[in-house]
This record gives sequence, C-alpha cells and structure tokens, in this order.
Amino acid sequence: MTSNRRAFLTAAAVTALTAAPATAAPRPRPHPPSTAHTAHTALDELLAGNRRHAAGHPRHPHDSPGRRHLLAAAQHPFAVIVGCIDSRVPPELVFDLGLGDVLCIRTAGQVLDEAVLGSIQYGVQELAVPLVLVLGHERCGAVAATLDHLRTGAPVPGHLELLVDEIAPAARRTRALTGDWAEHTMRAHTVWVRDAIRADPAFTSAHVVAARSDLDTGLVSLLP
Repeated sequence: MTSNRRAFLTAAAVTALTAAPATAAPRPRPHPPSTAHTAHTALDELLAGNRRHAAGHPRHPHDSPGRRHLLAAAQHPFAVIVGCIDSRVPPELVFDLGLGDVLCIRTAGQVLDEAVLGSIQYGVQELAVPLVLVLGHERCGAVAATLDHLRTGAPVPGHLELLVDEIAPAARRTRALTGDWAEHTMRAHTVWVRDAIRADPAFTSAHVVAARSDLDTGLVSLLP
C-alpha cells in the first residue's frame, strides 16, 4: 500500500510535466460569498492569524452562535491545511481561525494516503478552495519514530509501518547533512508532500505551499 502510494505520487510528478490535465471544466464554487479569497489573500489571512497567536493576542474569530447558524446552510472555507495530529499544533488555534474558515486534514507526520488526497480534492474541486498549506512542525513524533527505526533496524509495529515507510525517504536523503537530523527530515518530508500535491492533476486549480510551525515561539514560516 505504502510503496504503491509513493510510486503513484512520484509518477504523477513526471506525468504532470508531460501530459495536459483533463479537459473537463473546473467545477464552479456554489453560491460564493461576497468576500471570496484568492490564494494570496488566503495565505495572508493565515499568516496574520498566526502572528496574533504567537504574540498571545488571538481574536478567536468566527466562533459565535450567529456564525454557526450562518454556516448551517453552506460552507466556504478559504484554505485546506494538511497537518500533523500532534496536540501542540491544532491549525485552528495556530492560525487563530474559527468556524467555517478552513478544512483541516491531520495525520501523523502529515503523511499522505488515499483518504487524505480525496479530502483535499473535495476541498479544491467541490468547494473551490484556492490554497492548500502543508504544515510540518519541529520535534515531530512520527519523524522521531522513523529515525529510531533507521538507527536500530527494529521492526515497526502494526499500522505505524505506513508512517515510517512514507517519512523514511526524506530521512535517508538528509542523513548526511550537518545539524539536526530530525529537523532536516521534517522539512524535507513536508516539502515532498507539498510537491506531491502540486504534481497531482486533481489539484492544479489550487496554490500549494509548505510551512513549518515552531513549537517554542508558535510562529509559522513558509518553506522554500
């Protein structure tokens, strides 16, 4: 399953460069709100909210009964965030967001699988979300487990094997670098996930970026 998933994504990166996407017209956003976001304004809003969070001055926007009642009829999120399940980086708090603002997809180590990709596609194609942000973070437990496996060669129990298999290529690519191996691995893996999403023809209408969350300061920075 894991090797097949990675092989598909790697092949998609090549295919996207040599084949045109399907000719079907993009699905329009149903009943768009008057303040629809572009990818640029969506990213600006995320980073502005993160600065409030890091400074300790969150607004906790869009969290009222009125907002809840408004969203009961329809939703118009402006970003998809693919992040880690780590309890220290909940996207709605990290970016000071509220109800209806973003679609959050969380797996350990922001590992991709078919359910994650289908969820992103729902946001991008069905809801016309203009921005996908892949959010990694320092001191990631899934990364640490992967490095422990590579150091010791010990078997990986149960379903954790999927996580290790997906993160291990980034760990191997960065093993010879000086400095913090875990940090290098997290950055390389987060960028790989971003690039895999970018290469998938299902997501060509969205702008896809990668970012790193600092647990000490709370600040999010974009990755090149």
